Amino acid sequence: MTQLLSALTDTKLAAELLSAGELVAVPTETVYGLAADASNPDAVAKIFVAKGRPANHPLIVHIGDIARLSDWARDIPPQAVLLAKAFWPGPLTLLLHKADAVSPVVTGGKDSIGIRMPAHPVLLSLLQQTGLAVAAPSANPYKKLSPTSAMQVMAGLNGRIAAVLDGGDCSVGLESTIVDLTSDTPQVLRAGPISAGELEAVLGVPVSTPKSHNVAVPGNVKAHYQPGKPLKIFPKDELLAALQPNADEVICLYQSEELAALKLSQSRQLPQDKAGYARLLYRALFEADALPGRQIYLEQPPQTPEWDDVNDRLRRACS
Repeated sequence: MTQLLSALTDTKLAAELLSAGELVAVPTETVYGLAADASNPDAVAKIFVAKGRPANHPLIVHIGDIARLSDWARDIPPQAVLLAKAFWPGPLTLLLHKADAVSPVVTGGKDSIGIRMPAHPVLLSLLQQTGLAVAAPSANPYKKLSPTSAMQVMAGLNGRIAAVLDGGDCSVGLESTIVDLTSDTPQVLRAGPISAGELEAVLGVPVSTPKSHNVAVPGNVKAHYQPGKPLKIFPKDELLAALQPNADEVICLYQSEELAALKLSQSRQLPQDKAGYARLLYRALFEADALPGRQIYLEQPPQTPEWDDVNDRLRRACS
């Protein structure tokens, strides 16, 4: 059975398990990560088995100090240092050329590696006190909802991993922005909490945001972040119409007051602000899965650049 550990009393035990080659789900500010000692290829390989994730999908390495960048990456451009100093610890992953000593198990056989410094105080303290670096994709079965609480991790991986370190609910709730710095033009390969505009303000150069690309990075598959029930997304007026014959058979997630006025028995109003919406989205989908009803209807959120990461995850969730 998987142990549920308290961040208040059991962080040392979590570190000992990681050092012994075990898998421990850990809290980050984005989502819970399924961590293994990144310097131990055998431990990292267990991640793919526990998640059911293809072994050619690269993992993000989490470090506790900017000085550790050179342990994992080579030919580090000045842009990487600028971004790290501006946004770390925080939800930004830098895609760089991997150091020669890094195992291909970590990078899915690629010559690039994603690295970030997490902002969650529990994980950051663990990394800084032990000197560990951990490979940690989201702590969920492959393609399923990313967990933002220890309870969600246990629901998906109980019995498959050694432990879950409970650090409370994640404060951001969506996966990190991934920016590719392996070529001359920085480009965002996964939308996240840090926007291209924020990156440009630090770098002083344009940052491209391709609508599609074939670079292998975490989250870059068409169907991903999926609840167990089918998810359908509608603009407000279409959702109002779709609910008329189906209100008793679906779970409805919405923002608009017009939908709140319907007082549906199985519904939840999500926050109007982007940060609040992102923080609660995966939790709301997880809870909707547990309710009676054959599918989930969701009101389409705003289609502005600020909401790019939310809309990216929702497109994949209903694919």
